[in-house]
Amino acid sequence: MRTTRTRRTAAVTLLTAAALALAACGGSGDDGEGGDAAPTRAVIDATGAEVHVPVEPKKIVALSEQDLDGLLALGVKPSGTVNGRGQTTPPAYLGDLAAGITTVGTVAEPALDAINDLEPDLILAGGVADEARLASLRDIAATVVTYKPETDWKTAFAKTAETVNKTAEADAWLADYTTKAGETKTAIADHTGESVSIIRWNPDGPVVMLKDSFASLVIQDAGLVRPDTQQEPGFAHTDVLSLENLDKADGDWIFAATLQPGSAEALAEAKETPAFAALGAVEDEHFVEVDGTLWTSRGGPLGALKVLGDLTANLGE
Repeated sequence: MRTTRTRRTAAVTLLTAAALALAACGGSGDDGEGGDAAPTRAVIDATGAEVHVPVEPKKIVALSEQDLDGLLALGVKPSGTVNGRGQTTPPAYLGDLAAGITTVGTVAEPALDAINDLEPDLILAGGVADEARLASLRDIAATVVTYKPETDWKTAFAKTAETVNKTAEADAWLADYTTKAGETKTAIADHTGESVSIIRWNPDGPVVMLKDSFASLVIQDAGLVRPDTQQEPGFAHTDVLSLENLDKADGDWIFAATLQPGSAEALAEAKETPAFAALGAVEDEHFVEVDGTLWTSRGGPLGALKVLGDLTANLGE
C-alpha cells in the first residue's frame, strides 16, 4: 500500500515540477497561443476590429506615407513600404530616413507577393477600406488599419504608436510639436490670421486641397487660415479649376505644389496667362512653390515639422 502511495506522490510531484518549468520558460504569450509563439497584445484598430499584434514586432510593412512617417519619427524603420503618391520612391521629403526600405508597390496597389516575401509579423494598413484586400493582408500577418481616410494626422500617429507599443514616445513627440508650432507662430507673427491657399498643379490644371487636408491642419497650428473660398470640408482636393475660375485658388499667400510628371511644365505655362498674373498673391509676390509630396499628400509628424519649416522660411522675418 505504501509503495502505491509513494509512486502516486512521486508522479504528482513530477507533473507539478514540469508545469512550473514550462511557466518559467514563458510557454505562452500575453494573448497568444502556446508553444514558441511570440507574445502578443490586443489593439483596437481604426475600424473597431481587435487585432493581436506582436509585443515587439520585428518586421513591419507600412502601406501608407502616413504610417511610414510615423514609424520613422518613433525611430522604427520598417522592412517594407509603398511609394509615395505620384512617385517611384517613398515620399521625397523623408530623404535618407527612408533609404534601404524595400518598396512593395504603391498606396493604391500594394503587391501582396512582395509583402509576403518580406515575411512581416505586422502590417500597418492606414486608409485601407477594401475588405478583400484586408483579408488578403491578414492572411500574411497581423494587420492594423491605423486610420480612416478622414482621420487627422495626429490621431493617426497616435494609433501607429499604440500599435508598435510606443505611445509614451508619441505623446512626447506631439508635445514637442506643439512647442515648435508655437515657435513658428511667433516667428511669423506679422502674418497671423492671413489666408494661405494650398493648391496642387496637375498637367490639366490646379486643384485646391480641402480644408481638412494634412498641410491645412498644420498651418492652422501656426496661426494661419484658409481663404473664404477654400472652406469646403474634406481631406482630399477639389476638381480641376479652369483658368476662368482661377480666383478660387487665390489667397494672401499661395503655396503651390506639383506631383505628377508634366505638372511643372503646366504650371510654367499657366504663369504666362493673364488670369494667373491677376491673382492677388501673385501680384504681391506671395506665390511659393513647395514639395507636393509634403504639402498635398498624407503626411505625419516628420512632414508636419517640414511644413512648419517652409512657413518660417517664407513668412518669417
